[in-house]
Amino acid sequence: MDISRRIKIRHLEAFVEVARQKSVGRAAITLSLTQPAVTRTIRELEEIVGAALIEREGRGIRLSHQGEVFLSHAGSGLAAVRGGIAALANVATVAGPPVRVGALPTVSATIMPGAVAEFLDSGFKSPLRVITGENRVLLDQLRKGDLDLVMGRMPAPENMVSLRFEPLYRDRVIFVVSRTHPLAGQRQVTADILARHPVLVPPEGSIIHPFVERLMLEQGMARPGRAIETVSDSFGRAYLRASDAIWIISRGVVAAEIASGEFVELPIDTGSTMGAVGLITRETETPHDAAVFFADLLRRRTAGN
Repeated sequence: MDISRRIKIRHLEAFVEVARQKSVGRAAITLSLTQPAVTRTIRELEEIVGAALIEREGRGIRLSHQGEVFLSHAGSGLAAVRGGIAALANVATVAGPPVRVGALPTVSATIMPGAVAEFLDSGFKSPLRVITGENRVLLDQLRKGDLDLVMGRMPAPENMVSLRFEPLYRDRVIFVVSRTHPLAGQRQVTADILARHPVLVPPEGSIIHPFVERLMLEQGMARPGRAIETVSDSFGRAYLRASDAIWIISRGVVAAEIASGEFVELPIDTGSTMGAVGLITRETETPHDAAVFFADLLRRRTAGN
C-alpha cells in the first residue's frame, strides 16, 4: 500500500507537537492524550515511513536528521489541512468577500451559466458578480484589483503585463447567419459575400479582430460594404434575427443557437482563427478561497473541450 495512504492526521499532529515541545510528556498534555498513546503514535509513524524520526538525548529527545527533513513537510501539510477545515467552516457560516469574475462573450453564454449554478449550490456564502465587457476594460479592472479573475481568449502579449494566462480549451471564429438568411444551407459561398450583406465585425482592439483581419486577407475576401463594429453578443443575436446580416464571432458565443438550428454557420474555413480560451489572473496574487473554488469549477466544466 502507498505509504501516504497509511499516514493519518493523528500521526502528523503527534509528531509535530513532540517536535515543537521537545517532550513527549508536554506534547501529550497539549494533545489531551496519555504519554503512552503519543509514544505509540510516533512509533506507528516511524514504522510507516521506515525511519527513526526521534532520538533520545540525555533525559530529553531530539529530532533525527530524517525527522528534521520530515518535519518541514509534515508541518506544512498539517497547516494546510487545518486551513482547509477552517475554510469549510467559513463556507457554511460566513459571507466571505465577493467573487468578481470578468467574462468575455466567448464564455458568458456557454461555460459561465453552469459554473454559476454550481457555485450557488456549493455552500459558499460569498456574493457572486459576473461582469462582461471589452477585453481591455476587463483586464484593466483585473490589474487594479476590481476583478478576481477573467475568463476569455488569450490576450496579445503586450496586454499581459503583470497577468498570467491558464489555457483551458480552444475556440475559433465563425461566420454565422439566421436560418432564414439567403445564404443559410448553402454548401459553398463566394468571396464577395461580405460586400453584399450587412456584417457585424469585431472592432479594432478586440481579441479576435486580428484573427478576422488575417483570415480575410488569406481567403481574398472583399471588405464589408456595410460594417457594424460591436462586441455586444445580445445586440448581435437580436440584429441577426431581424436582418440578413452576417455575424463574425467566436463560435462559443452562438453555440446554443447553432445547436438549436436558429443560426447557421457558413461554410468558410476558419481554422486559422483557432485560439486558446482560459483563465486570466494577477501574476503575483492568489485569489481568496471562494474565487479559487470558482476557478476550479471553470476548469472542470471545460475539461475535455
